[in-house]
Order: sequence, then C-alpha cells, then structure tokens
Amino acid sequence: MPPIHFTVCDVPDAFRERARLRNWLNNVARDHGRTIADLGFVLMDAKAMLDLNRRYLDHDDHTDVITFVLGEGPEVEGEVLLSHPRIKENAATFGVPMQEELRRVMVHGLLHLLGHKDKTDAQRKAMRAQEDKYLSRWARTRA
Repeated sequence: MPPIHFTVCDVPDAFRERARLRNWLNNVARDHGRTIADLGFVLMDAKAMLDLNRRYLDHDDHTDVITFVLGEGPEVEGEVLLSHPRIKENAATFGVPMQEELRRVMVHGLLHLLGHKDKTDAQRKAMRAQEDKYLSRWARTRA
C-alpha cells in the first residue's frame, strides 16, 4: 500500500488525480521538513463523521474534517476523516468547486498532523494562510 491512501465509505468517490494528490501532499510535508510514512484519507457520510466526533472528541456537532495522529516521530502517520456532505455544502457556500474544497480540507488535516493548530483566531488565520499557500501550489503540481 502506498504511504498515502484513499478510502471511500458509503459516499461517491470524490478523490480525483490520486497520483497528483500524493505528490502535492508529499511536497507539503517536505516543506515542513517531514516525510509521510502512512497517511490515510477516509471520505464518509455525515452520520459516520458525527458518530466519530462524539465518540473520540466529545463534540456533538457536524464537521468537515477530523484528524488523528497515529504515530510519533519525524515521519507523518495519521488518518484524516472527511465528511463528503459537509465538503459539498461548504463548496456551495463558498462558491468554489467541490474538488477545491476537498483539497482544502485534505491539506487542513495534513497541516494538523504537521503540528499546526486552529483553536484561536490567530491560529485559524495562520492555518487559512497555509491552506491558501498550498492550494495555490496545486496548479503547479504534476502527477
């Protein structure tokens, strides 16, 4: 299995250009002086996401992304859970293509695994700047 893998659970498969996604995400990690050992992206329905949010984070609300660190050390190991319905809703709300919003939440999850936080306004602003930076690099990424 490649170090970056994609799983779809009970929703349409929205992962496009997987080789290009892997290259892009590996470049994000390299920018942070890290490599990816094992990184999973799981696209699922809103109910499953809500259940996991309640069970593991004690949050009783819908979210677009949940990130779990699975290993400590210099290599990135984690799972990024993604809500297909929330991503689709956010894309419509922000007037962007679904694929762009999907990439935003994917890189958001990876940034968490790389140590970025988003609890305060300043952290959220810094996280958004990082997301925008890497989204702008997508156009220059090759498979």
